[in-house]
Amino acid sequence: MNTYHINKGIGRTVEFKGLKAQYLFIFAGGLLGILVFVMVMYIAGVSTYLCLTIGGGGSSILIWQTFLLNGKYGEHGLMKLGAQKKHPRYIISRKCMYRYLKSNRQKVSA
Repeated sequence: MNTYHINKGIGRTVEFKGLKAQYLFIFAGGLLGILVFVMVMYIAGVSTYLCLTIGGGGSSILIWQTFLLNGKYGEHGLMKLGAQKKHPRYIISRKCMYRYLKSNRQKVSA
């Protein structure tokens, strides 16, 4: 019987078969979602062969894409990618130049 080591130490990220951190949760959640979808289709009366084809094809694509993202972006890559998309590419300032040069001192009335 095979034994699998899931975590390699305290303070380190969860890893299973090369999948790290959030990719492991994407993988597990995706497979669970595909399973529920196929079960609902089967209960609704869709052909068994169509259910098996959709389940097998969907899980194959999910596995392939998850390992592809894990290899491409690494452990924290999806978070960095999301932060990069929220970061503005450039800052637009539409104030006239005079407003930057003007001092903010108020006149003192005597």
